Amino acid sequence: MSHSHLSDSDLFCRARSMGCCPPVLDRTSFLFHSEDSRFKVDGDGTLKLKRGLTLHNGHKEFYVSTQSMGKKIKVPVRVLHEARHGHHHHHEMTTHLSLPVLNFPKSSGGLKRRKRDWVIPPINFPENGRGPFPEHMVQIRSNNDKEVKILYSITGPGADQPPVGLFTVDKNSGFLYVTQPLDRERKDKYILLAHAVAVGAGTAEAPMEIIVKVIDMNDNKPAFTQDPFMGTVPEASKAGDEVMQVTATDADEEGSANSDVRYTILSQEPPLPSPNMFVINPVTGMIRVNAPGLDRENILKYTLQIQAADMEGNGLTSFGKAIITVTDSNDNAPQFVTPSYTVSVPENKVDALVVKMPVTDGDDPHSSAWATTFKIVDGDPQGLFNVSTGPSKLEGIITTAKPLDFEKNNKYTLLVTVQNEVPFAVPLPTSTATVIVNVEDVNEAPVFSPVEKMIKKPEDLPIDSDLVLYTATDPDTARNQKVTYKIRNDLAGWLSIDKDTGMIKVKSPMDRESTFVQDNKYSVVVLGTDNDEIPATGTGTLIIELEDVNDNPPTIDERMIKVCNKESTPQLLSITDKDGAGFAAPYTVQLQGSSLSNWTARMNDTKTGIILTLKTMLDSGDYTVVLRVSDIQGLHQESTIQASVCDCKGADVQCTDKAVAGFGLSSILGILGAILLLLLLSLLLLMFLRKRGGEKKEPLLQEDDVRDNIYYYDEEGGGEDDQDFDLSVLHRGLDNRPDVFRNDIAPTMARPEYRPRPANPADIGNFIDDNLKAADNDPTAPPYDSLLVFDYEGGGSEAGSLSSLNSSSSGDDQDYDLLQQWGPRFKKLSDMYGGGED
Repeated sequence: MSHSHLSDSDLFCRARSMGCCPPVLDRTSFLFHSEDSRFKVDGDGTLKLKRGLTLHNGHKEFYVSTQSMGKKIKVPVRVLHEARHGHHHHHEMTTHLSLPVLNFPKSSGGLKRRKRDWVIPPINFPENGRGPFPEHMVQIRSNNDKEVKILYSITGPGADQPPVGLFTVDKNSGFLYVTQPLDRERKDKYILLAHAVAVGAGTAEAPMEIIVKVIDMNDNKPAFTQDPFMGTVPEASKAGDEVMQVTATDADEEGSANSDVRYTILSQEPPLPSPNMFVINPVTGMIRVNAPGLDRENILKYTLQIQAADMEGNGLTSFGKAIITVTDSNDNAPQFVTPSYTVSVPENKVDALVVKMPVTDGDDPHSSAWATTFKIVDGDPQGLFNVSTGPSKLEGIITTAKPLDFEKNNKYTLLVTVQNEVPFAVPLPTSTATVIVNVEDVNEAPVFSPVEKMIKKPEDLPIDSDLVLYTATDPDTARNQKVTYKIRNDLAGWLSIDKDTGMIKVKSPMDRESTFVQDNKYSVVVLGTDNDEIPATGTGTLIIELEDVNDNPPTIDERMIKVCNKESTPQLLSITDKDGAGFAAPYTVQLQGSSLSNWTARMNDTKTGIILTLKTMLDSGDYTVVLRVSDIQGLHQESTIQASVCDCKGADVQCTDKAVAGFGLSSILGILGAILLLLLLSLLLLMFLRKRGGEKKEPLLQEDDVRDNIYYYDEEGGGEDDQDFDLSVLHRGLDNRPDVFRNDIAPTMARPEYRPRPANPADIGNFIDDNLKAADNDPTAPPYDSLLVFDYEGGGSEAGSLSSLNSSSSGDDQDYDLLQQWGPRFKKLSDMYGGGED
């Protein structure tokens, strides 16, 4: 009987086949129960020995049971003691017996797919092994190794793939080796395929998957995520207040003790006022205040030495620093430099400066505990004032948020408080200041009521009719001032106003159809000015909605038509009436004079257009058709249409000028001959004039005169010094008028609009009338009703002044006979001054 002893560190089962391990139907964890208390089965199906065991007769059999799909499964397990083939030393056999054995699953032969009833558990192998290398890992065995010679091999990453040669196998014995230390942080798992080939018989087993899982070792120290850690703590912090958090990482397996880091404060510098001013959470690394007594004015910074250790604080350690800066807390209240102010502010101004109030604060400059905010807590229920913080952060500035009214209230008493941007760290009294604001009275402009007044009047009101009384009141009731009135922006010139009463009257006929009227409304601006030393002017807007009256007869738009004299097509003439609805369509039409005998005219179905038809075949030529068109109230006007009758038929109107068409070749030659004769006569006349102008003229002045030439000035200039000028500036009209204003027109008057020349000759009268009114109200028109504006003509001349030429009373010292040699033009001058007969 053979006896073999196994220790409790031996791992028995690595392959679930041949009845050596309990079955696992998939990779889910199961609960196994072993009948032999000396063995246990893990949830993944791994069979382990709980204590030392002696195998009698080299084997041990027992049962393992589990639950699957609601049924109890019971599997026999046989633990064998196997001796190696051949003769081995006792120590070598003991080593081999302690290695797990992986048996290839049974198969039906060849490479047929096997049923996946058994799962090969991974081989757990520690990293950073010290050897000696190659080091045994596991033995691979084929069930057929007793019948035939089996050769073993492995493939996959770490075998024949990078990193190549990390794992090797003894082809004869099937022992799997690792050739160098493994590193879990580089790769934590390897998947290999084991192959078994029978010598001379081919593949003996299907490839078997082997998973090598690298077991983590505590080979990495914790590493702080930064060094040093920087944090701040207010000086008024209480015990338990969080300050900052330090963190460290560990590269070892996550969730294991190897990466479980704990934190400890080793020292505090300076250790004042106590050595334990801070405490750290060993798990999270959160640093909190542990004791009161922080004082920024005495100790500005603390430096803590922090230790991080893995293995729950009992493993590898590393060290870092945490620097904590004590920040200022708001423990000093700001104080007004002056507790009261008395100021004066003019009324009716917004954003006017009222007062600036400086303050002081003993906290850290330029911090939130030092910067100030202000608030008006009393004396301003209407929100007339606004208080803000100045750029220095230590100054309150009060301004007016709304216009102040002296007549309503001439004095305000404000109560202002000052605080910091952050609340006080401890209870502190709030500083206040009193501001007395006296409102100054200023001359205010009269106010129209309403500011925009609308009235409705008929457009045909007689001249000098009263329109409306539009007045303004002076807000300065204590001044008892008088208001005078004036109309501004009366572009059409229709209105006048009584300067004392404000009664507005009709000055000239109004016209709803005028271009100055928009949407039946005509607007003017009325000015109201008081009689203060510095007058103030208020404005109101009067809008007159003009009611339409029937003052415009209908007119025909078309002035010329063309028709054929045979089977003439009716012509549709459109009608326009400037009046509104009720004074226009439906229209009626009547032919006048001789037009009755040759034409017919009737209204279309809508009574808005005229259908004119030639009823008599006329010779081609131009004819006048007179039509009288009346509106719904009978207001009418005769319109003249120029009709060109062409020798054609139907709607295809093609007119030929017979006079031109009748010209023959002889007529054209006659016209050309007359043109040539006229050109010849013009040429002869030009030659005659040039001959007369070519006569030699003797110089008027003596040879010893300092002037060599006589200058002929055809324009008004400054002589030789002013030869570069632009004559066009002497003839500027309305398009180039200067930017000046008439003295009798307010400078803010809007520029009027001039009507373009109408296409209808009947509108010429209205066109001239409207543009004359626009010119009268144009603030940019030149003074004195003149359209010519002359620029500066230059100054200085080399010729000097004509007044320097002295005339002799007798003239005897001059020889004027010389002038007669200059031709007949100067003969009269010679006779006048030389005493000639003529």
